[in-house]
Amino acid sequence: MVKTPKETLLEQERFELKPKSGGGLLSYEVWGYQERGKTIVTRYNLAYINHAIYRGDNGRVLGFDNAHGYHHRHFMGKIEAVGFESFEATQERFQQEWLDIVKSAGDKQS
Repeated sequence: MVKTPKETLLEQERFELKPKSGGGLLSYEVWGYQERGKTIVTRYNLAYINHAIYRGDNGRVLGFDNAHGYHHRHFMGKIEAVGFESFEATQERFQQEWLDIVKSAGDKQS
């Protein structure tokens, strides 16, 4: 019988963004294990929270996670299933989208 390695918390970070960087909070939580020198991500939750942009869903403007048995994206209260290539690709998409949201919000304030 193959034993599945024990899942551990790999990363848990919260970054408070200064107003000139768009304000709000970035939250990362990643779970997984190491196997043959590679990191295997089993669960993740990436969120951009900013009550000044969106007040619903506890201020979560944007989020990606794989809770409830599928990979999905939260955007201002709407949830949609997303294709999954890799955690790294999902993390890159999250980074680009929150930067685009911050830029768009900043453009509207100018």
